[in-house]
Amino acid sequence: MNAPEPAAAPVERAASAWQDHGKDATRQREWAHWDLLLNAWLGKATGHLSPVGVGLAYADWLAHLALSPSKRAELAGKAVRKLMRWQRYALHPALAGEAGESGEAESGVEPLPQDQRFSDPAWRRAPYDLLAQAFLLQQQWWHIATTGVRGVSRHHEDIVNFTVRQFLDMLAPSNFVLTNPVVLDETMRRGGANLVNGAAAALADWRRQQSGGSERFRPGAEVAATPGRVVFRNRLIELLQYAPAGERAHARPLLIVPAWIMKYYILDLSPHNSLVRYLVERGHTVFMISWKNPDAGDRDLSLEDYRCDGVMAALAEVARITGAARVNAAGYCLGGTLLAIAAAAMARDGDERLASMTLLAAQTDFTEPGELSLFIDESQVSFLEASMWEQGYLDTRQMAGAFQMLRSNDLIWSRRLRHYLLDEPQAETDLMAWNADATRMPCRMHSEYLRRLFLDNELARGRYLCDGRPVSLGELELPVLAVATTTDHVAPWRSVYKLLQQTSTDATFLLTTGGHNAGVVSPPGRAGREFRIARRVPGAPYADADAWLAQARRGEGSWWPVWESWLAAQAGPMAPPPPMGPDLGAAPGTYVLQR
Repeated sequence: MNAPEPAAAPVERAASAWQDHGKDATRQREWAHWDLLLNAWLGKATGHLSPVGVGLAYADWLAHLALSPSKRAELAGKAVRKLMRWQRYALHPALAGEAGESGEAESGVEPLPQDQRFSDPAWRRAPYDLLAQAFLLQQQWWHIATTGVRGVSRHHEDIVNFTVRQFLDMLAPSNFVLTNPVVLDETMRRGGANLVNGAAAALADWRRQQSGGSERFRPGAEVAATPGRVVFRNRLIELLQYAPAGERAHARPLLIVPAWIMKYYILDLSPHNSLVRYLVERGHTVFMISWKNPDAGDRDLSLEDYRCDGVMAALAEVARITGAARVNAAGYCLGGTLLAIAAAAMARDGDERLASMTLLAAQTDFTEPGELSLFIDESQVSFLEASMWEQGYLDTRQMAGAFQMLRSNDLIWSRRLRHYLLDEPQAETDLMAWNADATRMPCRMHSEYLRRLFLDNELARGRYLCDGRPVSLGELELPVLAVATTTDHVAPWRSVYKLLQQTSTDATFLLTTGGHNAGVVSPPGRAGREFRIARRVPGAPYADADAWLAQARRGEGSWWPVWESWLAAQAGPMAPPPPMGPDLGAAPGTYVLQR
C-alpha cells in the first residue's frame, strides 16, 4: 500500500474549490489566502466560533419549529402556565393575609441540585425571590423550547440549547449587584469595600494571566519537583527519568505519555499530590515525556511526528537506558489516545516492546465525545483552521475559552460572584496553577487530530494510517487498564469505556469519582473518593457500560493503590534500580518552562 499524502493544509483545502474554474495554481492560492485571512479576522470578533455553524443550527431549529405547530402550541401553553405559576407565587402572601391564613407561601420551582446560585436564605426575601423564580421558570421554558423539536439534527439541537443556556447564565440575577441580595447585604455591611477589593483582584488576575504561570507554584520548586533529570531531548520532547527512591526497583520501567494540550506536571504536582512521586516511592522506575511548547515555526508538525518523535523516540530511549526488553506505558488524555495509536501500530508490526498499557481519561472512539463535540463540526474546524493558519498554532486562550464555556456557571459566573463581588478569598491550588499553565498546539497536528479522530473517527473505524498502513486496536494482545472519571466533561466515561468494545485483550476498566483532572489527581487520604472496577478476561463476552456498572466491584478511597498493584504485577520482580541516563539537566527540564 502506498504511503498516504499529508493532510491537506488549510490553504490547499481552500484552493481546491477553484480548480474546476480553470484558475491557475497561483491564482487559487491567492484567493485561498484571502478566504483564510477573512475567516481569521472574523474569528477574533466571534471568539473563534464559526458564525455559519451557529447560524445553521439556529436556522435548523427555527425552520423545524415553524413546521411543528404542536410544539409551538405546547410552548404557548407552557408559557401561560409558568406565568400563572409565577403570579400565584407572587400574590400568595397578599392573598393569604387577606384570608387570615398563616400557611407557608406557595412552593416555587427548585433549581437543579448542582445549581447553588440561589441557595442563600437572602433569596427568600421579596422581591429577590420573585427574580429568582422568574429566572428559573424562564430557564425551564427555554430548555423545553430548544429540545424535542421534530426534525432538528442532534448536533444542531445541542448547539442551540448550549448557546441559549450560556446566554441565560450570563443574564442570571445572581450576576449583578442590584439584583443579588447577598451582594447587596455584603456591600452595605462593608461600605462597598468588597467591590473595591474585587476590582483589584480582577486586575491582579488579568495581569497574572498576561504574564503566564504562577508565582506561588513554580515548576521545579513547589510543583514538578520529584528528583530526576533530562536524559533525552529532540525537537519535540524532553524525556525525564526520575531518580530511584530506594535500593530496589521493579525490573520493567514505566513510560508516561501526558497530553500535549497542557504541561506534563499534572501528574507531578506538589509532593503530596504527585502520582510520579507515589510510583517512584513504591519501586517503579518512571520516565515522563515533557512536550515542547510549539510556536509559529512548528506549524507543520503532524500527528505522526508526535507519534514518531514523541512516543516511539521515548520508548527507544527508555529501553536503551534501562536495558529492559519490555516497558509498561501509561497515557493521559490526548497522550493516552496517541499511546493507543502507537501501541496498535506496534502490534501490527510485531513490535513487542510494550508489556502493558494504561489509559487515563483517554478516548479511542469519538462517536460520543461529550460537550466538546459542540465545537467540532466541519464548519467549526474549517473556521478554526483559518485562525491556526494565520498564527501557526492554536493559542492557549482559545482552548481555555472553550473549556470555560463548557462549565461557565462554575468557572466564570460563580467565580466572578465569589471572588469579585463578594470579595471571598480564593486560595490558589497547585491544580489551579497547572490549569493556567497551558500550551499551544501546532496548526497541522491539531487540524489532523480534529479531522482524523473527532470528525472521521478513523481509529475506531480501522482507517487510521501509521506509516501508510491502517492500524487496529483489535490487534492488541497486551494487558490494558483504562481509568475514567464520573463527571468528566472532556472524555465522558462511557466514551472511554468503548475501548473494551474495540479490543479483545485482557482489559480492566476502573471508574473513579471526580472530573477530568481532579479525578486523576486522587492521592490516598482524600475524603469522599470511591471507585468501581472490573476485569474482562480474553474471550469473555462484551458487556455494555451500564451492564459493567451494575456488576463492577465498588471500592472506597483513591484508585492509585489499585492501579499501582496492577502495575506492579506487570513490572516484574524487584532488583537494583537501573542506571540513570545521560545528564542533560535537572528535572523538570526546559520545555516545561516555555511560555
